[in-house]
Amino acid sequence: MPTPQEMLERFQDSYALGDEAIDHTHREFLELCLAAANAKGPEFVETFQALFDHTSRHFADEEAKMQASAYPAFGEHRANHQRILGDMDRFCQRAAAGRAQMARAWLNDSLPAWFDLHAKTMDSALVVHLRQHG
Repeated sequence: MPTPQEMLERFQDSYALGDEAIDHTHREFLELCLAAANAKGPEFVETFQALFDHTSRHFADEEAKMQASAYPAFGEHRANHQRILGDMDRFCQRAAAGRAQMARAWLNDSLPAWFDLHAKTMDSALVVHLRQHG
C-alpha cells in the first residue's frame, strides 16, 4: 500500500478525479496525513487533530454535494465517511490522552489503504454523477 508521500507524488496519475474542488481537498488531506505521519512527540496530537478537523469539513462538503445532486449512493457513501470519522475521533482522543501509538499505526497503515480505495471507487463515482447532474 502506498504511503501518503507516495500518494502525493502520484496524485495526478492515480488520485486526481477531475473535479477541482474535490481534487484540492484530497491533496490537502494527503498533505495533512503526511504531516501527521512525520510529526514527533506532542506535535503528533496537534497535526492529527488538524487532520480530523479537515476530514470532518471534507466529508460535510462532499455530503452536501451528494444531497444537492440527489446522489443515489448517498447513504452508503455517508456511512463510509461516518465509519472513518468515528475511528479518527477515537484515535484523536487516545492520542490526546498520551496513547498515540495506535493512532500513529492506524494513520500509517489503515487510513492510506482506505483513502486509496475510497477515492478510486466511491469518490470517482460521485464525480461522474456530479458531471452528469451537477
